[in-house]
Amino acid sequence: MPRPKLISDEAVLAEVLRLVQRIGPERFTLTAAGQQTGLSPSTLVQRFGSKRELLLAADRWAVERWVGGMDAVPDTGSALDRLIAGMVHAVDADTTAQEMANSVSLLQIGLADDEFHASTQDGAVRLRAKIVERLREAESTAELRAGTDLDALAELLEVTYHGAMIHWAIHRDGPLVPALERKFLRLLQAYRT
Repeated sequence: MPRPKLISDEAVLAEVLRLVQRIGPERFTLTAAGQQTGLSPSTLVQRFGSKRELLLAADRWAVERWVGGMDAVPDTGSALDRLIAGMVHAVDADTTAQEMANSVSLLQIGLADDEFHASTQDGAVRLRAKIVERLREAESTAELRAGTDLDALAELLEVTYHGAMIHWAIHRDGPLVPALERKFLRLLQAYRT
């Protein structure tokens, strides 16, 4: 009979992601992951396969968390307020500029490696659909001006999300989450009724 898992796969992946954000994917090793999670490198290999597979699993977990943020926000308040809350839900409020730089390093892998890219692209497509869904709700409750191109606005929101992260890492203008929220509020102001 197999031994029970003392730490769930989800908890392992969350810890691996924290580690990668702290030290960067270049310095990521199974030994470091073992120290972070309290599991031996051989146990990590048994559960996830290679170092690459562990990193890919952590990246996929992060994508699901990113997309799932739109549904994790309580269904109260205006649709646009919930949209903003959903966009920032998975963002760690205590993110440092170094952690953001390491996240961008992981994104480089996500753009260069086909398997990582497929996961990232799939997540982005699903997130965009959720943004459009929330914008349709805002349109139906007259929060948005009539005739707003919801697909174009969803794309602008996605671009703002990614751009605001980089902008914050460069300028470091206060905590990350409020900086993102300000960018979204500024963008949406032009479309509100």
